[in-house]
Amino acid sequence: MTSVVLSVPGSEASAERLRTRLGAEVGAAMVRHFPDGELYVRIDSPVAGRDVVLVCGLDRPADKILPFLFLAATARDLGARRVGLVAPYLSFMRQDSRFHPGEGITSTYFAGLVSGAVDWLVTVDPHLHRWSSLAEIYKIPTEVVRAAPAIADWVKQHVPSPVLIGPDAESEQWVAAVAERVGAPYQVLEKTRRGDRDVSVTPPDLARCDGHTPVLVDDIISTGRTMIETVHHLRGHGVREPICVGVHAVFAERAHDELLAAGAARVVTCNTIEHPSNRICVADALAEGVRARLGS
Repeated sequence: MTSVVLSVPGSEASAERLRTRLGAEVGAAMVRHFPDGELYVRIDSPVAGRDVVLVCGLDRPADKILPFLFLAATARDLGARRVGLVAPYLSFMRQDSRFHPGEGITSTYFAGLVSGAVDWLVTVDPHLHRWSSLAEIYKIPTEVVRAAPAIADWVKQHVPSPVLIGPDAESEQWVAAVAERVGAPYQVLEKTRRGDRDVSVTPPDLARCDGHTPVLVDDIISTGRTMIETVHHLRGHGVREPICVGVHAVFAERAHDELLAAGAARVVTCNTIEHPSNRICVADALAEGVRARLGS
């Protein structure tokens, strides 16, 4: 029986891209607020005995988590065979340790909520740092799809003679994968973070940038401070205007504009979070991840 794709409000574009690739049925659902602020949830499509794919981008998650949880519970209550979550961007991965006394390790708490709500999860390049894999905290099958192939294709088509630069050690997995596919050199810098907006980055090896267009690659662009510092290093020494590429366009406050003001030629992101900078589509990779879950 054909699976049903339901969008949590705010994820309609991502849900439609996925649905067309899966050949699935578009699901009809309503989520609205009562006058007192509580949520009303209704699924109008028949889901009994069927696989339901909930699509929910979890950037700015506070307004999305309850609609997602209630839609998942409703689908199960109406007899869905399985309910899965497609979260192109998976939030609550930052707090993966207790850095100060009394802190909550929210990555584990959120994983518990999701694991209790759905049967499987598909996401794009989650921000794994101290966790080696999602399996350490999620109790359901998870499928992680990679943005590197799509990023590499974009770089091949749009950047002549690139040199890939990772602004910190965490970025090396993306930078190395993209560089290998493009056949370009790369280097990874060292970062010291003292606060959300207090970041320093070691200067790149400028000799390795000579004659190349620098392409900075990272998974999440949030405040943008890491990339901004790297751009300053490059522009201060006459290197070609760099291109900044991010998997997830979080862009806190004016981060996108600040990157351009710092001297970036372009800021390009994948469409895991809807943003005007989206130029790289990862819908094909997401569809493959969902097929793997639906076929299991």
